[in-house]
Amino acid sequence: MPRNVAPLLVLLLCLFGTSRACLQDPASAYRYTGAVCRLTYPAAAVLNEKTTKVIEAAFQHARYPSVKREQSLLFIGKVLYGLENLEIHNLSIGRSEFELRPGEGITIEIGNVSAVFRGTIQYGYGSWLVNLGHSVDFEIESQIDLGIKARLYCGEGRVAADTSDCYLNFHKLDLLLQGDREPNWLKKLFTDFITFTVKLVIKGQICKEINKVANILADFIQDTAEQFLSDGDISMDIDVTAPPVITANYIESYHKGLTNYNNISAVINDSVFHPSQLTEDRMLYFWISDQVFDPMISAAHQDGRFQRNISGAEIMELFKTNLSTAMPEFMSQCLLESGSPELRVWSSSVPHLKTSHLGTSVRAQASGELHCGSPHIPKLFFQTEVEVVITASYADKKLFLRGNTSEISILQAELSSDTRQLLDGAQREYVREAVEKIGIPHVLSVLEPELTRLMDKQGVNLFDIFNPEVLPRDGFVVMQMDFGFPHHLLVEFLRKTLE
Repeated sequence: MPRNVAPLLVLLLCLFGTSRACLQDPASAYRYTGAVCRLTYPAAAVLNEKTTKVIEAAFQHARYPSVKREQSLLFIGKVLYGLENLEIHNLSIGRSEFELRPGEGITIEIGNVSAVFRGTIQYGYGSWLVNLGHSVDFEIESQIDLGIKARLYCGEGRVAADTSDCYLNFHKLDLLLQGDREPNWLKKLFTDFITFTVKLVIKGQICKEINKVANILADFIQDTAEQFLSDGDISMDIDVTAPPVITANYIESYHKGLTNYNNISAVINDSVFHPSQLTEDRMLYFWISDQVFDPMISAAHQDGRFQRNISGAEIMELFKTNLSTAMPEFMSQCLLESGSPELRVWSSSVPHLKTSHLGTSVRAQASGELHCGSPHIPKLFFQTEVEVVITASYADKKLFLRGNTSEISILQAELSSDTRQLLDGAQREYVREAVEKIGIPHVLSVLEPELTRLMDKQGVNLFDIFNPEVLPRDGFVVMQMDFGFPHHLLVEFLRKTLE
């Protein structure tokens, strides 16, 4: 049964992207799926608020071709006529409804579309009685219902929408020649067949334009999604693995989620996804496998993203943190007596992560060097292995990370000047505690604004996201939220794309 909301068909296509290998059976594609998007009916209600803008764009951006026809009339003979410069004015759109049809597609009904079409008619007619040629302006007042039965499918390497089952029902189509509401008998004579021609022209172009706008916006959103998940030499393949599944309550799409770095792509062939892992209570869901995050972290490590230099007032402030272990003498000399201490830290092996109900456990090895800026004070080198369970949340348009250290070990710690000297037990314990209470919190505090900045760069902050939740599960993460679609983004897209 249709509900009194209209889907933004082209925005629904945002779920579907392109694909070079699309399995027709979604269940068989689950194992190759790294990311899933589920859009529920409440989300469609939000998108419905923007439907009229897209329908208006389809009507107004349609280019109506010139048409030439001929017709035989009683007493007149053969009439040759052409329609030129057809334009739309005074467009308004009334009610709209849609229905998700399980296993079939989306039925859309847009009612009470009112518009005025204006143009020029060139016509000539001739017989033994008359032989005349004319050019007159015309105006058509119309009242239209628009219906589309969109079928979603995998075709030519992508999921596409077949909107060929499209109809326009004209409740009103009044043709006025030169604004004449009481035409003479000659004008009335061929008004009917000209009106029929106009119907065909309008229907063909409007249905064609709706399909065109849908494809443009689908490609736009696909490109935007890939850009959001890409940075520098690291990119993400979010091609779909199967056609979308449509139920009465949601649309669900399945994506590869493969990291690409230096022309090498990750592989996913044993994903644990199952539809039962998502509910229908929220508007929007994202299911993301560890097999998406792990290669991303590996690529970031290889790209040299995990390194940082700390000096000046910042390093002095960090080491004001109270620790239970006494600060070694060489540390005091370095921080208090040298002119320019600098701490350099970097990831020294590929980090790995594993998600459970407790959070996402990240295991990594990190190395550090404390340079004291004085030849009389030895340089400290250390290498540590840590495991931190991280949970994430998003509020007030900011990302928050919380870390709980589950394991820390010092693999190597030594002082070096002219000779190398291993740290004793107390000194190693100080380094271990400093890593736990200074290093790890500092890394998280740096990641929070940096990741928020990257999200804002891609426009996440432009959306109104309500009560977002990040739920860690065994081998995957579920992000669920409600949202408000920013009106100005759609308007700006239509302005730039269709101008």
